[in-house]
Amino acid sequence: MAETAAASTVGPAELAALKRVALAGGLDDRAKLSCSGLAEQLDASAQTASRRLQRLDDAGLVDREVLADGQRIAVTDAGVARLRREYADYRQLFEDDATLSLDGTVTSGMGEGKHYISLSGYMEQFRDRLGYEPFAGTLNVDLAPPSVRARGELGAQTGAATRIDGWEDGDRTFGPATCYAARVESDADSYDGAHVIVPERTHHDATQLELIAPAKLRDELALSDGDDLTVHVGAP
Repeated sequence: MAETAAASTVGPAELAALKRVALAGGLDDRAKLSCSGLAEQLDASAQTASRRLQRLDDAGLVDREVLADGQRIAVTDAGVARLRREYADYRQLFEDDATLSLDGTVTSGMGEGKHYISLSGYMEQFRDRLGYEPFAGTLNVDLAPPSVRARGELGAQTGAATRIDGWEDGDRTFGPATCYAARVESDADSYDGAHVIVPERTHHDATQLELIAPAKLRDELALSDGDDLTVHVGAP
């Protein structure tokens, strides 16, 4: 998915402002924060602080309510995800174990995973880059609310990521995807050597994960719809 022009204007300076909004209470509610107050925290002019807030607003990372006596600002879900990616980067720098653990329940998919995974343009790359031929089908996971928020850290798991390129077949194009090495843990057992697959084009939203593996994960872990599991992304 192409990056929007608004999102591309969000750099380190804007992220510093976003962090200040969050620290002022913007994660839980609307924080009352003036441009002059933000400017003081950022060691910048009020005009500069105002521009940074406007860029964050344009990019959908904050939601502002302008009042007669100032403004109230909330960090949006997209803003939380952006902060989580920053947090995950720092975890990679300073923590020995930067594994991302996501909790959820098994759910049935629409059957599209089986079709797309079996396509030769993807299958050849899976064999070459992941080192295995996936079982024809994905394991679908509905994430618990805290893990939906933590999913924003997934993109920072660069050490666990493998790029799968897009390709063309005649008049039809198939989009790229990223696979993240993962260990899947259920109440009964755990399975090493799976991957979270994140297609660039997908019908799933941030509340779901899709997993691939050389074997059928439902059978390997004795899983049924509604069973709880944890996906450890980047686990050794």
